[in-house]
Amino acid sequence: MKATIIVQNLKCGGCARTITNKLSEMENISEVDVITESSSVTFTYAAAEDTLRVKDKLKELGYPSVDSKNTFATKAKSFVSCATGKMSKE
Repeated sequence: MKATIIVQNLKCGGCARTITNKLSEMENISEVDVITESSSVTFTYAAAEDTLRVKDKLKELGYPSVDSKNTFATKAKSFVSCATGKMSKE
């Protein structure tokens, strides 16, 4: 099954790379596609609870879904994740 989550704080390719790398490491998650222009994260999952795990992981990385609170701490995490993504190799 496929799902799309619209997230906050998604600014650039560095952000997208971090999200793609971290979600691809998760069990039962595949075909991760991040579109910065629409702030969307699309992925394939096996069970309904997998989508909740993805939402939690995105928030942990600093990219909460649009229906979640976007705190100063979350924004700071997104800057770190973005920088990490810019420094990592594909």
